[in-house]
Amino acid sequence: MLTPTFSGTEGPRSERVLIVDDVPDNLALLHDALDESGYTVFVATSGEAALARARQAQPDIVLLDAVMPGMDGFELARRLKATPATAGIPLIFMTGLTETEHLVAALEAGGADYVTKPIKPKEVLARMQVHLRAAAQAQGAVQTRRALDAFGYASVTVRLSDGRLMWQTPLARELLQRHFPAEPGGLLPAPVRAWLAQQPLRAQEHLREPPRFQHEQGARRLSFALHPSGLENLDEGDECLLVMREQSDAALIEAMGLNFRLTAREAEVLYWVVKGKINRDIGDILGASPATVKKHLERVFAKLGVETRTSAAAMALNRLRQLHPQWEL
Repeated sequence: MLTPTFSGTEGPRSERVLIVDDVPDNLALLHDALDESGYTVFVATSGEAALARARQAQPDIVLLDAVMPGMDGFELARRLKATPATAGIPLIFMTGLTETEHLVAALEAGGADYVTKPIKPKEVLARMQVHLRAAAQAQGAVQTRRALDAFGYASVTVRLSDGRLMWQTPLARELLQRHFPAEPGGLLPAPVRAWLAQQPLRAQEHLREPPRFQHEQGARRLSFALHPSGLENLDEGDECLLVMREQSDAALIEAMGLNFRLTAREAEVLYWVVKGKINRDIGDILGASPATVKKHLERVFAKLGVETRTSAAAMALNRLRQLHPQWEL
């Protein structure tokens, strides 16, 4: 059996190709052509061996024969696509079966493309380049979104025609569930859909300053911003990228309580007074009656040495800006 070959022309990032075929002549032809082109080549002569080699080598692309004894190429493709570690690898079928039903079966099994036998190495190389580029771009997008998550941002891809979430990072899913627990999981929340529907997506100024939407939930704020890339060319049926970020004033409330020697609940009441909320609204937010809020506020007035809401708010706002100069109402 042929073994992996490392050509002297390949660099440290040489792309890895797994060839799966039970005919030695086919393996040798492709192995030599790919090796000369600088690829790292792995081979397998059966579906079972290919599964093990794919898990071990993590190839960037797989060329697989459709007809093999035992596990054929169709079943191999289905198993590769069903395994998370190999599901994203592009698969190109090599087949002598030219009936439409067989070609459709190859694509339905997870194949990205197919070439017909007898194999023409130049054609295979050209097809590979197309799918390797597409896979690299997709992987780059995933890595970018994961990086956004790592820095406290989250992103979702939304279909403009109906607001359906086509893709979302784990952090985005968590934030949407936290802020919109009653909304259907597969759709962008209704308030955000309504905001998105009002945006003139083709406007050039959006490339300089993306439109934003903000949803408040207690001391937490979840903002949505349209990613500027490609907005000028969007149509109703297209998809767009929304970048989300959650901000919380919980630390500020705690610091305000410590500075003014307030209890946790008194600090919360004062925070919402600064935000311009009346007692009834504060009660709704904190799950308390307006009368209870009034009692907390009276104790706040006494501790701050003031007599009115306006004075308490002004003193607290001044202290908040000292603690956090960037803080805004």
